[in-house]
Amino acid sequence: MAEESETPIFKKTYDLYKAFYALRTTIPKQDKYTIWQKSESLLIEILEGILSASYKPKFEKTPILEKISLKLNILKMLIRLMKDVGAIDNKKYVTLQEPLDEIGRMLGGWIRSTTNK
Repeated sequence: MAEESETPIFKKTYDLYKAFYALRTTIPKQDKYTIWQKSESLLIEILEGILSASYKPKFEKTPILEKISLKLNILKMLIRLMKDVGAIDNKKYVTLQEPLDEIGRMLGGWIRSTTNK
């Protein structure tokens, strides 16, 4: 999916989902249907929110982006928890955490740009 209309934050999140999905087979069964599934759902909701916000007028973006920011923070916490309980190793954690941090910075910039008058 490489449309010209994609925003950089959407592309980064889309790529993160692909990396996240590729790790699915390495997740222990006991974690796959709990913390992993919740994390995957949040990541899809974040993708949907970013796409939705990109089509809204500037004054309607802020509430959507703030909800996305909260979901992103929850996702970061769940991924850290997966590392701490041993569902993913440190290398996989870094693979996921680095793009999450970049998406967070991009999202923060987008929120600031929608609240500036």
